Amino acid sequence: MKTLALMISIYLLSISPAWSESCPDLLNYKMTKLRSNEQIDFCQAFVGKVILAVNTASSCAYTPQFKGLEALYQKYKNQGLVIVGFPSNDFNQEFENSEKIAKVCFINYGVTFPMMEKSVIKGSDANIFFRKLYKATGQAPQWNFSKYLISKNASTITAFESSVAPEQLDGKIRALLSAK
Repeated sequence: MKTLALMISIYLLSISPAWSESCPDLLNYKMTKLRSNEQIDFCQAFVGKVILAVNTASSCAYTPQFKGLEALYQKYKNQGLVIVGFPSNDFNQEFENSEKIAKVCFINYGVTFPMMEKSVIKGSDANIFFRKLYKATGQAPQWNFSKYLISKNASTITAFESSVAPEQLDGKIRALLSAK
């Protein structure tokens, strides 16, 4: 019986997902989804994908960018793009209540891409993912809807200011998706 258990263990290790060995440090992170108990393991969910990480807020002049972000997601999700939203009140324009945040994202703007629980995205209290983005780019979010475009292997990370509309990133996303 022990021999069979050992053989099964060896087999399971041999078929373990490739992400377990090749996860970039940036993606070595877990976070809870908005209004959920489900945690997303970034390595498991996002390795090998082009990622657009965006800090969001529900009561900002840039909030309508959710429409453009969702359009990009729908256009490229089957080709390997994932957009991840990080609600934050760092600029005093996000609700305290997760239900209100979810209503703005999911009902008002029809967001289907992953939205994380509200967190801090700048300074020493920033969530680890945003600290890593800052370290990699030298650019902390200056306002809501700052964007970080991350290549498939996380070797290239480009920061964009809030004023850069999602539609303006279409060509850059396409190029990263087609890169080997």
